[in-house]
Amino acid sequence: MFIELVIIFNLLKTGSMVPPMYFNGVYHLFYQYNPYGSVWGNIVWAHSVSTDLINWIPLEPGIYPSEVFDKYGTWSGSATILPNNKPIILYTGIVDAKNTQVQNYAIPADISDPFLRKWIKPDNNPLIVADVSINKTQFRDPTTCWLGEDGYWRTLIGSVWGKQGLAILYKSKNFMKWTKVQHPLHSVDGTGNWECPDFFPVLLHGSNGLDASYNKKNIKHVLKVSLDVTRFEYYTVGKYDTKKDRYIPDKTSIDGWKGLRLDYGNYYASKSFYDPSKNRRIMWGWANESDTVNDDVKKGWAGIQTIPRKLWLDPSGKQLVQWPVEELEALREQKIQLSNRKLNKGDKIEVKGITPAQADVEVTFSFSSLDKAEPFDPNWANLYAQDVCAIKGSTVQGGLGPFGLLTLASQNLEEYTPVFFRVFKAQDKYKVLMCSDASRSTLKNDKTMYKPSFAGYVDVDLTNKTLSLRSLIDHSVVESFGAGGKTCITSRVYPTLAIYDNAHLFVFNNGTETIKIKSLNAWTMGKPKMNWSFGHSSY
Repeated sequence: MFIELVIIFNLLKTGSMVPPMYFNGVYHLFYQYNPYGSVWGNIVWAHSVSTDLINWIPLEPGIYPSEVFDKYGTWSGSATILPNNKPIILYTGIVDAKNTQVQNYAIPADISDPFLRKWIKPDNNPLIVADVSINKTQFRDPTTCWLGEDGYWRTLIGSVWGKQGLAILYKSKNFMKWTKVQHPLHSVDGTGNWECPDFFPVLLHGSNGLDASYNKKNIKHVLKVSLDVTRFEYYTVGKYDTKKDRYIPDKTSIDGWKGLRLDYGNYYASKSFYDPSKNRRIMWGWANESDTVNDDVKKGWAGIQTIPRKLWLDPSGKQLVQWPVEELEALREQKIQLSNRKLNKGDKIEVKGITPAQADVEVTFSFSSLDKAEPFDPNWANLYAQDVCAIKGSTVQGGLGPFGLLTLASQNLEEYTPVFFRVFKAQDKYKVLMCSDASRSTLKNDKTMYKPSFAGYVDVDLTNKTLSLRSLIDHSVVESFGAGGKTCITSRVYPTLAIYDNAHLFVFNNGTETIKIKSLNAWTMGKPKMNWSFGHSSY
């Protein structure tokens, strides 16, 4: 399994992201991990390293509960590289059975160790303790720190007061003594607790990434938060007023539950980092399980890290674009190509010659006219995209769409996970709906399974009458990128028939408008090299 093995070695065990980091030629992936079971609890910071983001070496845990300031838990945080090229980690410690949360730091025991195997937690922890104005049981996940022009370091900590989500801002001159800024960097009423905040600059033009401390001309800033209530990731694009220490979202960025999401599927608790080796920003997210707890216990693990994504600002300046890191292409093996194949209403073409259970598929669709786009029902205006997808699924005949891929499909389509587009006409513009529908993904009939119709709208110019889609398929996960990465959806699915060699892949069209497969390239994905000689026995 190229994704599940590449990224987390089937050992994540209900963990979420903690800081990724690039240091002296080595990528470090930390993730929350339960060494004693595949349910939440006993969390330590597992640690794996790589030189290429694909082949990984698991090490002994980097951080685990051991001191009075983290005796009851070591939760998420972030890494920062200080100017003297010394990494430091800020993380949330749980100090008592009442779930009181504080912010601690850890540093490498031996900076000359290329893998930074051992981390120490100095005696002057904790660095940050909640004052009376803060909900100390919802006070966690410090961000990567950035250095202001005034010489002060800054970090954000996610929190809530009542139902108001908060990104609490702290400053420090020496990284050891931190002071809370009087007002949060940003807050939004009615959004609930903010987890895993992320704050970073993006260039107005181009796809290069920026260090968190960069603050010159021709940039915007992005604030991402994980909303505990909805379990989705939301972000806005805006301006960082460094003099007032305020973040102001652009008027085009909706601030709240109806706003932009990093991923419209099973994707949460992401963290980004700047990769100076290739001048890019990389985002890493977590996809938890959607099957039953009993199934998690049986297989002995739960939760995966998704494929790392490069991200940058779309030329419109209104949203981010995300794309799997280029290193993933090293795993591509057998290839199949299709081009200029017509799909009339009801047609489906099987993609043969690859392993559909482990595949990377890139397809560009074209159509000759927008005339058959269905009218967008005004009653849907206040619905989320996934609600519209549930109404207008892949089997509901349309005009321009639904068309796309049937992934992890059984031969006779008893099971399949469709990833598809549907184009609507809404007054004087078109709305493109992208869906990844897990509702038909398995014959399992357990009511506790999570099988939603995930969906998002795609802000794309249809002047050239084309739409592109890339899907990374790996046994129980389908990560899809619409229109070059403008809209992303991750689904977790658990077929019973469409497994291993019995999985199939089809291209389909259920609309009256004929669709052309302009080009399709699909690859079987190989397995990475993994070295289990470091620390595996400790798990």
